[in-house]
Amino acid sequence: MRRLQKSSLSSSSFYLARSIFNPQSSPPSPPPPTTTTTTTFYQIPIPNPNYSNTFTTTSEIFKFGCDYRSFAHISTSSVDEKNNDDDDDDGDRSKAVVSTSWIDLYLPKHVQPYARLARLDKPIGTWLLAWPCMWSISLAAIPGHLPDFKMILLFGCGSLLLRGAGCTVNDLIDRDIDTKVERTKLRPVASGLLSPFQGLCFLGFQLLLGLGILLQLNDYSRILGASSLLLVFSYPLMKRFTFWPQAYLGLTFNWGALLGWAAVKGSLDPAIVLPLYISGVFWTLVYDTIYAHQDKEDDLKVGVKSTALRFGDSTKEWINGFGIASISSLALCGYNAGIGWPYYAFLAAASGQLAWQIWTVDLSSRADCNRKFVSNKWFGAIIFSGILFGRISS
Repeated sequence: MRRLQKSSLSSSSFYLARSIFNPQSSPPSPPPPTTTTTTTFYQIPIPNPNYSNTFTTTSEIFKFGCDYRSFAHISTSSVDEKNNDDDDDDGDRSKAVVSTSWIDLYLPKHVQPYARLARLDKPIGTWLLAWPCMWSISLAAIPGHLPDFKMILLFGCGSLLLRGAGCTVNDLIDRDIDTKVERTKLRPVASGLLSPFQGLCFLGFQLLLGLGILLQLNDYSRILGASSLLLVFSYPLMKRFTFWPQAYLGLTFNWGALLGWAAVKGSLDPAIVLPLYISGVFWTLVYDTIYAHQDKEDDLKVGVKSTALRFGDSTKEWINGFGIASISSLALCGYNAGIGWPYYAFLAAASGQLAWQIWTVDLSSRADCNRKFVSNKWFGAIIFSGILFGRISS
């Protein structure tokens, strides 16, 4: 679920060599020492045929008053280490590699492709899916009390599983497209590391675990939760038919705003949960439109659609409107829920965070788009904190 500078000093090597120079080609010798031996330093460029970087190499020449000199050369090479979320800004993405993560360090080799398929190394998607659930569960808490910890734990695990299942569905359906997009061509199914059949079996395993969590809820929540699978399975197709797949993702990712309340109350209160759900949809339109600007060149080549392509140069005006709609819906939700004043203080802080994203994002920079996208986990955390303290004080 990016994005980090143009290049970084990833390796340095220190070479110490000793050579005898031709006196005729050497720099002028310093005056002979009088009573004590002194060391004089010369800094001259020395061409290095093995140095492939564009920097000018510089060597320090140490004169020891002998017929030979020793010189130390520090060479630097820039190695682009890019993950699938973070790429440099110059558009040269020909050396995309999978970065080392905890998956490579701690999981067995045969498990690693499945972990990458579920995006376990990129938790931002799980956070974005979980926050609307946590908002709803906290809103449903009894005034003056903390939310149900068991529900929070169940929905946290469910968000991890459902997000992973959604990524698996997406990669199975989009495997032909992913091979043509620089950011996605190394995904396990697209790269051939896993076969479609293996991916399908893994999807069944994820859904089975998700079913185990769903069965812990009441009957109303089971039906409501199972109905979300229609959105999960159909979302990857939307980019082929509409320029608004981000809106469809909003409907999918924020289903927990309905489900969390239902799991606690056993029913829905439209005056509270509908504004909460709508606010999440508009929030998703903000962050996923920013995210989509990373792939707009590849999307044009492949022929898929997105709000980034639909809005073009007017993107900031559109997402500014979406941000206002999201904050307004959250305010209406809090008012209808009779929540305490701390909620509105945190809502003001969240508004500032969202405004910072929109006003400062560089839509031409893949790295900056990813940074702003990932920062939405803090937006979700601020809203959750506001609901938590507002409900305790109400």
